[in-house]
Amino acid sequence: MPPTFDLLVIGDANPDVIVGPLDTPLAFGQREQLVDSGALTLGGSAAITACGAARLGLRVAFAGRVGDDGAGHYMRDRLAAHGVDVQGLHLDSALPTPLTVIVTRGDDRAILTSPGTLAATTGRDIPPHLLTSARHLHAASYFLMPGLAADLPDLFDAARAAGTTTSLDTNDDPSGRWDRAALAPVLARTDLLLPNAAEAHRLAGTDGTSVAAAAELLARQVPLVAVKNGADGALCHDGRTLLTTAGIHVTPQDAVGAGDSFNAGFLAGRLTGRPIAEALDLAAACGALSTRAPGGTTAQPTWDEALTHLTANGDIPS
Repeated sequence: MPPTFDLLVIGDANPDVIVGPLDTPLAFGQREQLVDSGALTLGGSAAITACGAARLGLRVAFAGRVGDDGAGHYMRDRLAAHGVDVQGLHLDSALPTPLTVIVTRGDDRAILTSPGTLAATTGRDIPPHLLTSARHLHAASYFLMPGLAADLPDLFDAARAAGTTTSLDTNDDPSGRWDRAALAPVLARTDLLLPNAAEAHRLAGTDGTSVAAAAELLARQVPLVAVKNGADGALCHDGRTLLTTAGIHVTPQDAVGAGDSFNAGFLAGRLTGRPIAEALDLAAACGALSTRAPGGTTAQPTWDEALTHLTANGDIPS
């Protein structure tokens, strides 16, 4: 029986409150500062990736945990509105939905997150039938969700036993520890690792060297590593070959969630049979195009839109 879904995404889901740009230091002392814009939007690395993949035409399911409150219902409804199946999104009656406030300044941002249900999320929140009914399993925000992180080896084992491939985006580690020993059993079961450049250096222990060197080291642990490198595009390494892309030029308004849209583009490229180099071009385009409007999902491209930009750029044949 063919899989029900192309992609199952597990991990974090929370509203993002995005304000900025702030052109002066953040002031305390009960000072009020005015910024040009503010937005309430769907957030969480896993949730943004799921929406981006659905926007690109994949059949996507999401599993995780939010509070049984207004914010949780908002997340469930917004995911569903983006075409994501939310049967695996558990509503917690005891804990609140996570909430993130993002203050932007130039091309940088400060991120403040109230964890809510994040620490309480575990592998028990992932319905077993979903693990075996998707072609690919993607996990996000490893360091934010210690309970789910501890269960990832077993979840990845169950998925791979059913023929499902796996990927991981660890995202940042707020503790600053970057426990590579604890992560090693997960990487041993991961087919694709999707860090940004800073995360790749921390995961590989290669601060001060090139991003390519970090990717090459990580590719000794994972079959394929695709690294988001901001305005410099992206690169990937399979342990033998380094591929790079310069991406496409856009005038960015907001980079929140761009890396998650990159993830969606790379996964969509591979799951539709594109060669790695073309999937990398597609991913970089999806990440760039997502920055055209505030929030992580507002400007995520469709498949045709992404290919149109790539064809015009000469990266992917029409």
